[in-house]
Amino acid sequence: MTRTSKISKTEHSIPWFWPMASAIEMEEEDLRLFPDNMRYIAEAAKIEAPPPPARPTPNRVIRNLDTMRLRDVSGADAEKTAVPVLIDAPYAGRSSTIADYTKGQSLVESLLATGLPRVPCADWKPATRAMRDFGSDTYLSTLDRAVDALGGRVALVGLCQGGWLSAMYACLFPEKVLALVLAGSRVDTDTGNGPIKRMAHELPLSFYEEMVAAGGGRMLGQYMLAGWKDMHPDEQYVGKFIDLYANIEDNSYIQRTEEFERWDENPIDLAGRSYLQSIQWLFKENRFAKGEFVGLGQTLSLKTITCPLYLLAGASDDITTKEQVFAAEHLVATPRGHIVKKLMPGGHIGLFMGSRTLKEAWPHIGAWLLANTRAGGAAAAPQKTESAPHD
Repeated sequence: MTRTSKISKTEHSIPWFWPMASAIEMEEEDLRLFPDNMRYIAEAAKIEAPPPPARPTPNRVIRNLDTMRLRDVSGADAEKTAVPVLIDAPYAGRSSTIADYTKGQSLVESLLATGLPRVPCADWKPATRAMRDFGSDTYLSTLDRAVDALGGRVALVGLCQGGWLSAMYACLFPEKVLALVLAGSRVDTDTGNGPIKRMAHELPLSFYEEMVAAGGGRMLGQYMLAGWKDMHPDEQYVGKFIDLYANIEDNSYIQRTEEFERWDENPIDLAGRSYLQSIQWLFKENRFAKGEFVGLGQTLSLKTITCPLYLLAGASDDITTKEQVFAAEHLVATPRGHIVKKLMPGGHIGLFMGSRTLKEAWPHIGAWLLANTRAGGAAAAPQKTESAPHD
């Protein structure tokens, strides 16, 4: 942090006084830095063990299911007959508040601002020991119950893992999905060359099974948090603390850091069976893209999807590469004129809670959803494929 140098108050012109003058000024500087150091210690402890994240947008829980709280968020003039736009937040070790992060930086808020009347959100619950044997079928069934609770027809906005779950749901119940948004969501796990793909193929299944066994049948959030940090160790274990100290007098920076760490440092536990199915069936065997994934007793084919499709990817996303997102274009049966592809600068998390993407991409997606839900899905006017400039 750049600091303004002090003008010496102690005599330096006589050499005999130099040691005494320096000692006096060092003591004054130490006294001045003491409050900063104490505040840094308190803030460092706070961001290492922060309270749970909060939701800035008013909402109400309309269904409290075994694995999900269905939170309804409606605009002031919401029509009861309006088609809801259901955000399927990721069940991947982090809180679903990624979709409703903070006031002024919220995906829910951005979509409501486009005129969408209802933007409910799937708030997936952390897995308890009793939930350890819940598999993919459990979560597909829960999503179906949520859609039925919203009237039986929705547009789905799937974020990361919520995207492939939403795509599976659209394969099972195409008549219930008017439009589908896949944001940072891998469909074909064999494409691209990100670190997640490499780890999934290089590490044996037994590695993941041992972690689940160590968690009593669950994939514990603390294990995943450690794994995410190890992808960027310099930043996670050193860099963020250097930045914190450098900005310790910047209240705005402190507030932003505390908000992010409440989300980042509060991981949630996953059902072990569902987690291992994802590792084996999706990441290792790529069954969904190959048309071999079985959900709710049916072999799923992406060719069942014919509704309008919007694909959003990050240019530097190392969690879900752009190739894994855009591969869906060639796997579904949606007419090309009803598929929109958009590439945004930045990484994975920025797709859902980054200021630039929320300002530039999601308002366009909201308008696209509004047009497609009002026009009855695939009957809407064809959309143009586009790509934003990227670094």
